[in-house]
Amino acid sequence: MKSEDMWKFVRKAGVFFLAVSTGFAGLSQALFAQDAGRISVSGVLDSGVTMGAGAGDASRFYYGLEEYANLRLQARLRDRAIFYGALNFIAAAGYPAQSASAWGLYQEQEGLAPSSYVSGENYIAGMELERLYFRINGESLDFDGGLIRIPFGYGQVWGSSDFLNPKNPLFPDSRPRGVLGAGLSWHLPDETKLFFFGAAPKNPFAADGSGGLGGLSAERHWETFSVQALYAAESPRPGSAQGLHRAGLSVKADMILGWVFDMLYTANPETGASVDGLSAGAGFDYSFCDGKFIALAEYLYNGAASSTSINSGNVLGLSNENYLLTSLSYMLNDYTSFTASLASGFDDLSFTPMLSAEHDLFQGLTLSLSTQMPMDSDLFRGDGNRGELGPLPPGSGTGSFFNLNAKVKLRF
Repeated sequence: MKSEDMWKFVRKAGVFFLAVSTGFAGLSQALFAQDAGRISVSGVLDSGVTMGAGAGDASRFYYGLEEYANLRLQARLRDRAIFYGALNFIAAAGYPAQSASAWGLYQEQEGLAPSSYVSGENYIAGMELERLYFRINGESLDFDGGLIRIPFGYGQVWGSSDFLNPKNPLFPDSRPRGVLGAGLSWHLPDETKLFFFGAAPKNPFAADGSGGLGGLSAERHWETFSVQALYAAESPRPGSAQGLHRAGLSVKADMILGWVFDMLYTANPETGASVDGLSAGAGFDYSFCDGKFIALAEYLYNGAASSTSINSGNVLGLSNENYLLTSLSYMLNDYTSFTASLASGFDDLSFTPMLSAEHDLFQGLTLSLSTQMPMDSDLFRGDGNRGELGPLPPGSGTGSFFNLNAKVKLRF
């Protein structure tokens, strides 16, 4: 079969797969309407205050207020099907509102619909659909379809193989975005699972299916060792004759230290094989003094065309090659904890130290305080060598010398 014919087949199969999952979603919602008395609601409410010192064109001093809520809904149909939904609500003023407006401008520049915010007298407000999907449970098969999270890999920090729902270690509280797709899990004996998945194109307006992807992963667990292998194929995007191929491997092992290795290689047939397509992380975590201290370190190699690079378009978007994140957490007691972290970029010698503290005032109510202080050579020497993790990254007109965030988190 020719390459073009193969991609046509993959594209049609992906469209059929998503159409079937959408049909299942409509059917399941109709069934849930008959069982509405079993709907459960939970969520999180964050009330935050942000202040800091701006760099570049940013204000020398900035502050802001933000009210954020994540509302989760769940409804069960007997023991075989579950409906899930999650909404994000936000009201912001000052610095958070300015950041949200900048994100909307970026979306417009990328040809996407801008974020929709409504302006009040002294705030902006918005709502985002975070999750909307259903799950059908079988004896050995589970099927998920809708707006879901499709995670991959065991990486705790950089998430090289988690290319569909990337995370950003500089913003550990942010929730990874979902994708519109479907997944079929096949549970085999001996702690083995096969997972088949498909997702709509990254560009939501690609009506021809260009950029859609599908693939499979295989996972096996032993007592102290787990391994996951991944393959995904993406159909050609406009202007490209061939699609992308991704292959990944993730391993974790509990041997005195908790070891993890996570990698994903992105192959573009048009550019040929190159180490630039590799994103690979490796690290460990270790608890000591009866669990009061937890140390973590994870290194990342970031290829220029990899899943974690700025060219991939994900939220992490790193532009250099070598990174390391280290952290040390201390549990003072069952209610209070402190964490010190350092994100390091070795290619341009830039760093972002981070400190945080949390205290559970009572069950369901947590007070937290966090701060970041970006540093690079230009900060100390004024030599113009601006670093990616420094106060004013190259190519950016605004940045921050210091950022402080205080939150009250209510879980319900």
